[in-house]
Amino acid sequence: MIEAAGLTKDYGSKRAVDGLTFAIRPGIVTGFLGPNGSGKSTTMRLILGLDRPTAGDVTVNAKHYRDHPAPLHEVGALLEARSVHTGRSAYNHLLALAQTHGISKRRVDELIDLVGLHDVARKRAGQFSLGMGQRLGIATALLGDPATVMLDEPVNGLDPEGIHWMRNLLKQLAAEGRTVFVSSHLMSEMALTADHLIVIGRGRLIADTSVDDFVRRASKNVVRVRSPQATQLRDALLGPDVTVTELEPGLIEVAGLTAVQIGDAAAEHGVRLHELTPQQASLEEAFMELTRDDIEFHASIGRAEEEVAA
Repeated sequence: MIEAAGLTKDYGSKRAVDGLTFAIRPGIVTGFLGPNGSGKSTTMRLILGLDRPTAGDVTVNAKHYRDHPAPLHEVGALLEARSVHTGRSAYNHLLALAQTHGISKRRVDELIDLVGLHDVARKRAGQFSLGMGQRLGIATALLGDPATVMLDEPVNGLDPEGIHWMRNLLKQLAAEGRTVFVSSHLMSEMALTADHLIVIGRGRLIADTSVDDFVRRASKNVVRVRSPQATQLRDALLGPDVTVTELEPGLIEVAGLTAVQIGDAAAEHGVRLHELTPQQASLEEAFMELTRDDIEFHASIGRAEEEVAA
């Protein structure tokens, strides 16, 4: 388990992390989301003791990371896949780390096979592609069979097969009872992988909730209705707080009523329904909606087009 209480980090006059309090629990995949510059990387560095907090505290499995006698057995982390001696082979990189923690060569062989690097295990890591480097970084994080796994953008550079493999691996690790904490900018992947979300913006906590609840918060009360009597239904539904939009003949979108209320009204007026679908935001839409005021760097398409034209 990872526990943060009032975690704060200042760099000079800039506050990168601002009073974060959360608990990352075992047995589920927890996604870590936030716009660029939100403080995600700084938070992960604080968890690993790579930076000291200005205020507050954070522990892993009830201890500071530095106080674990064999940290690789407690926490497996991937913050920067390229942090490897470029002249060493993948095998020798893992072996050197294993020998400092009393980990067997058999474990190194197991991980080489697990992450799909068997055919390039003796190749210098400096010659690896981005995806191969990611796989080596993941193997490094799992080397000590840790109870807690913390990965920063683990699917970066992976091909579709690799992303699918990574998704299943994270779910498997959580199913084994481990604490799994993963940051990513790929909202579609987080929607498929994460059970819970920690969302921050400008260093502050925005949400600590399940994926379903996070999406529900951003979803508007809109229902898509298909009926051969759509016009009759529209007239029956219209009211002070209800709007009905015709999308095409026989298909309307109703805002201000639930699907149950619309179904009951249709039955009352003898209207046949062919579709009654509540419209729910995607995780990406929910993220954009709920972090809109916390984006530090905004792109201006119009300005960019003007500069190109000039």
